[in-house]
Amino acid sequence: MTVPDNPAFVVAALYAFRDLEDYAELRQPLRDVAEAHGVFGTLLLAREGVNGTIAGSRQGIDAVLAHIKSWPGCSDLDWKEAETDEMPFLRLKVRLKSEIVTMGIEDLNPVEDAGIYVAPEDWNELIAQDDVIVIDTRNDYEVAIGSFEGAINPQTETFRQFPQWSKRILARTPAPKVAMFCTGGIRCEKASAYLKSQGIPEVYHLKGGILKYLEEVGEDDSMWSGECFVFDRRVSVGHGLSQGTHQLCAICRRPFRNSHAPDLHGGVATAPCPDCQRQAPPDKKARADARQRQMDLAEARGSVHLGPVQRTSKRDAS
Repeated sequence: MTVPDNPAFVVAALYAFRDLEDYAELRQPLRDVAEAHGVFGTLLLAREGVNGTIAGSRQGIDAVLAHIKSWPGCSDLDWKEAETDEMPFLRLKVRLKSEIVTMGIEDLNPVEDAGIYVAPEDWNELIAQDDVIVIDTRNDYEVAIGSFEGAINPQTETFRQFPQWSKRILARTPAPKVAMFCTGGIRCEKASAYLKSQGIPEVYHLKGGILKYLEEVGEDDSMWSGECFVFDRRVSVGHGLSQGTHQLCAICRRPFRNSHAPDLHGGVATAPCPDCQRQAPPDKKARADARQRQMDLAEARGSVHLGPVQRTSKRDAS
């Protein structure tokens, strides 16, 4: 597959908890619109709503967003945007799921029961309060490259582990107020509904997630430290949603900072991370080398090697 030449791609991260009773019937028309406009990325549909990150031309992104906004109850769809000079996705995927972000808790209704939104410009004041417990609802590999100062890291591998973790931590630490955040807002919105169902009365979550905060809050006023992991070939972004300095290890697929190697493959590292360089078995190093050769050959042909570019699951995205 040859990626179309474009001086700037628009990347749009979107989600909406809505009651989409006929969500299965929405899949093919949505895919048709995205394909017709050359939009790549992943979109997830479930009874509880829509979630995904897509990239394409300005016209293409506008067409897909307009299509989703035409669905019942979705006219006020919210999304975050950034620009990149390189297409951050290799394919288009439109998938049906039981949940648009997988927690595995039945009868949870974020549409009606989510916590209190906090705008990015008000977030610093909230999390600076002494009686507020600040929780990062993302997974360990995401938290490792950046988070808000003083936030608790649940050290989870998947979002499914968050409910059990929250029961343990909140049993030890009474919480008059809980403030939560995630990449784009979807995980902390669902997590806020879960905590309320467990009897935590005052639960807040960052509207638009880390991405909106980094877009709107200047670096001089920011309480964010590090970079934010994103679920595409950019790998990470910084303040102003500028391209970050992380790549994915060719072996373990976790993000690591590799300032000495050029980013020739949209965030896919040209070498293993330091840990894998020291510890990875020879067969894994050999597979990584073979994948690198395939990527080099594809680049020489002017195309893109459609190998795996993320170690993470889209079910935990945003």
